[in-house]
Amino acid sequence: MNMRNLLNNEWINSPSGQTFENRNPADQEDIIGNFPRSDAGDVNAAVNAARAALKMWRIMPAPKRGDIIRRAGDILTQKKEEIANAMTREMGKPLIETRGDVQEAIDTAYYAAGETRRLFGLNAPSELPDKMNLSIRVPIGVCGIITAWNFPVAVPSWKILPALAAGNTIVFKPAEDAPYSANLFVECLLEAGLPAGVLNIVHGFGEECGDALVLHPDVNVIAFTGSTAVGKHIAAKASQTLKRVSLELGGKNAQIVMDDADMELALEGALWGAFGTTGQRCTATSRLILHEKIYDTFINKLISRVTKLKIGDGRKPGTEVGPVINEKQIQRIEHYVHIGKDEGAVCVLGGDRETKGDCSRGWFYKPTIFIDVTPEMRIAREEVFGPVLSVMKVVSLEHAIEVLNSTDYGLSSSIYTQNISNSFAAIRDIESGIVYVNCPTIGAEAHMPFGGVKQTGNGHREGGWTVFDIFTEWKTVYVDFSGKLQKAQIDNN
Repeated sequence: MNMRNLLNNEWINSPSGQTFENRNPADQEDIIGNFPRSDAGDVNAAVNAARAALKMWRIMPAPKRGDIIRRAGDILTQKKEEIANAMTREMGKPLIETRGDVQEAIDTAYYAAGETRRLFGLNAPSELPDKMNLSIRVPIGVCGIITAWNFPVAVPSWKILPALAAGNTIVFKPAEDAPYSANLFVECLLEAGLPAGVLNIVHGFGEECGDALVLHPDVNVIAFTGSTAVGKHIAAKASQTLKRVSLELGGKNAQIVMDDADMELALEGALWGAFGTTGQRCTATSRLILHEKIYDTFINKLISRVTKLKIGDGRKPGTEVGPVINEKQIQRIEHYVHIGKDEGAVCVLGGDRETKGDCSRGWFYKPTIFIDVTPEMRIAREEVFGPVLSVMKVVSLEHAIEVLNSTDYGLSSSIYTQNISNSFAAIRDIESGIVYVNCPTIGAEAHMPFGGVKQTGNGHREGGWTVFDIFTEWKTVYVDFSGKLQKAQIDNN
């Protein structure tokens, strides 16, 4: 199946003729399609289309834009199962998860549509008589959207739908490991009635396509989800044109389990947080911080439960852990497992590829647990992005928070305790953008701010009302109806 870019609502090939293959990570022989390997010329054409469409789209009444986005939500609802199946085939996570991925986009569509009637400004009294001070949000312009493969519909929706609601136009470069899901998402918006040029899609690789988008002088903002290393590269490149950049980057998230916690609840949270999406989430639980009083007992229960997880093709009933996205990523996981062993951590479960039965055809890695991990070890500090959990022992709440905060990341965190004082101390003292109490490190909701601190991002928040700070500019308006010249910042007394 040969796929294409989208330009002015027409699906077209790249003039270069270059393509790349997209394969099913559960079955390397299953080729989903060939996609255009776009270059700077393709990006320039897409930006020009978006810039031309901006003239019309930005002045369309915001609630009318909301009507289109709402219809897109309806279409996503109708096509939820179709898109979920395609997504599981493309990037591997089980159907129960890909259905949730599409549902996030549906929720975001309805939320963003509603917010088109709530793009409020802030007004204040003037210091002068017969004068009114207003402030309003206006579209920032052409938005370059670059997204990751692990949430190939949800994450684009968090960026694209609010950007459209605010009156911007889009050039979208999805991850090369999940381009088909991106096309299906975009098709829903076209079916909903999005005008030509408002949303354009270019497929390709970062160094050829992504950099061209970041450097383009007619792109006003870049919104990126991916690794911290790539985020820093984008920020440096974008500084050449002084465009706004929103970065949602890596994490090294931890779940604390205190000695008074509901152990079964905490166990379920650790399983889901660490091994959901095969650990390939920026919010995945990659560190488990256990109070010394329950350390041994909890580890034994955890090992018992993890050994029962069913690994395989996410489209098969009962699968709980799907494949790793590609060979490069599975080699990265192997590298970190070797590092953990060399540093003295004890691998009590997993630690190698799963090659039995149907798993021999894909990129599968066994859920892996390290114990006796200390905070200075690399597996406790660096993002692995796979089904590898590092377990650490602490003696108190203060010690647990100190260990949790001892990384360069600060996206998501979790504490299990039945002590309300512990809960609120953790909320106050943990250095992360998201804190969960008695639930895992994953589970963000579309109407709340999403993002982190430290090396996890550059201060912006997607989700909820805060996302509009990324995709709008503030315009201040002064209306003087006095009929005479009034000099502000002058002593008029």
